[in-house]
Amino acid sequence: MIRSELGRSDADHVYVRGFDLAQDLMGHLDLGGMAFLEIVGRRPEPGEAIVFNAMLVALVEHGITPSVIAARVTAYGAPESLQGAVAAGLLGLGSTFVGTIEGSAHMLDAAYGTSNAPIATEAELDAMADAIVADFRARRAPIPGLGHPIHREADPRTTRLFALAQAHGFDGRYVALMRAVARRAAVAYGKPLPLNATGAIGALACELGIPAQVARGLGVIARSVGLVGHLLEESRAPISRDLWVYAESEAERSRP
Repeated sequence: MIRSELGRSDADHVYVRGFDLAQDLMGHLDLGGMAFLEIVGRRPEPGEAIVFNAMLVALVEHGITPSVIAARVTAYGAPESLQGAVAAGLLGLGSTFVGTIEGSAHMLDAAYGTSNAPIATEAELDAMADAIVADFRARRAPIPGLGHPIHREADPRTTRLFALAQAHGFDGRYVALMRAVARRAAVAYGKPLPLNATGAIGALACELGIPAQVARGLGVIARSVGLVGHLLEESRAPISRDLWVYAESEAERSRP
């Protein structure tokens, strides 16, 4: 038998995780809550809803990013395909941009393994963090969730996310370890490596019980909203042709 636990429908109803979509969810659950229900399998508790929605909101918009440029330029070439332009932007959410949510979540999960014992002392956290940092340095790989080209001292989104997590009881062992990784990495590399929003969201995904393998999906959900907004703006105040012309002129100028 082919079936899904997520949803089904008949002539008069649509059911999602056992709830009647029209009667139980529409008008009672916001989009973030619906996403939580789909991913986690239950409706979020009030504190979970606040933290989870903040995680999504943090990733919706960050200016003219590479994914936005990809979406806008795609729309210039195919203005009839909104979904194609959004897809073009989402395809760039990888190990450098946004996908580091998944990388940081996997990193934290691996550090704790199957143990549920809390890490109580700063010395224990630092030892775990030092091992993580040493591993990434040995592989000459960037540590997911650290550093930002714009927020060089501190990412304001991280500060707010962790404040909300603390207020609602989700500043647990994963948040503590992510903070320790940032602290010990700065020592090891001899320069500030601020904990960015994706690192914070990766830690909070672990705190909320969201599987690491779908953590990147939170970025996909959020950035889809932002890309739709950028494409509407592009239709009204286009910049994609200017981006193309500028890139072409720079390429021509650099030729011998």
